[in-house]
Amino acid sequence: MILVTGATGTIGRPLIDLLVREGAKVRAVTRAPEAAGLPSGVEAVAGDPSRPGTIVPHLEGATAVLLHPRAAGDAAADLLALARERGVERVVVLSAINVDDDPAQQPSRFQGDRNKEVEDAAVASGLEWVSLRAASFAVNTLRTWAPQVRAGDVVRGPYAAFAEPLIDERDVAEVGARALLGADLAGRRLRLTGPRSLSHAALVTVIGEVIGRPLRYAEIPPEAFARGLVERGLPRPFVEALMARYARGAGPAETVTDEVARILGRPARTYAEWVADHAAAFQR
Repeated sequence: MILVTGATGTIGRPLIDLLVREGAKVRAVTRAPEAAGLPSGVEAVAGDPSRPGTIVPHLEGATAVLLHPRAAGDAAADLLALARERGVERVVVLSAINVDDDPAQQPSRFQGDRNKEVEDAAVASGLEWVSLRAASFAVNTLRTWAPQVRAGDVVRGPYAAFAEPLIDERDVAEVGARALLGADLAGRRLRLTGPRSLSHAALVTVIGEVIGRPLRYAEIPPEAFARGLVERGLPRPFVEALMARYARGAGPAETVTDEVARILGRPARTYAEWVADHAAAFQR
C-alpha cells in the first residue's frame, strides 16, 4: 500500500496512474475525496498532511509514502515520525533542484513549498528515503504563456536569455513511481532535469515550431513585468523571488543532468514533445 499526498497535483495525479498500472495498492490523500476523480481501485481519503493527526488513520497498512512539500509543510517531521511508528518503511519526497539556493531566490517557498524542510525531515526520519529534486516543470509555461500565444504571435516577458532545463512532469512522476516501488534509489537526492537548457526566447520558438506559427519572445523591463504580476494578484514576495532568480542567470538550477535517462533507461522527454502533447492549449 502506497500513501500519496498531493494526490491531485501536478506530480501526484500522473504518479497514481503509474502506480495503478504497476498493480500497486494506492491510498490517495486529498481534502475532497468525492471530487478527486481518481482511477478505479484507488482509495481516496480525506486528510491534511500539515495536520498529521488527520493522516494517522490512513497510515495503517501503508509501506511507502509520497510526501508533498506544500501539503506537509513544517509538519513533515511529525508526520514521518508517526509513519515510522505505524510500520511505513519508505518515504519519497518531492523537492526542487534549487533547494540549496538562497531562500529569497526560491519562488515556490512563497507559495507554501517547504522543499528543504521536507527533504531534511525525510533524511532524519529513520525511514528509507529518496528526494526528487526536480527542475522547473514544463507545465509552468502553459500557465504563463498560453494566453499570450492564443492571443497573438508575440510573448512578452523579462530576461529573454534566461535558460533552464524544463522537465516534463510525467518524467518526475515516473521516477517517483520507481522510487516508491523499489529500493534501488534509496538514500539519493536525485537532480531531475529535461535534456536541454533552453532560454525563454528559445522555448517560445519551440512552441511556434510545434504548433505551426512563427512566434517570438519580446523582452520587456523586469520592473514592468513584475508590476503586472502583482496587479494580477500574485503575492509580491513570490514575484520578487522570481525576478531575483531570473536576474541571477545561469547557475546550479540550470545545470542539465542525465538522471532521468539513467533511471528510466530512456532520454528525458524534450520540451518539443511536451508542447506536442499540449498543443491544443496554445492554439487560437
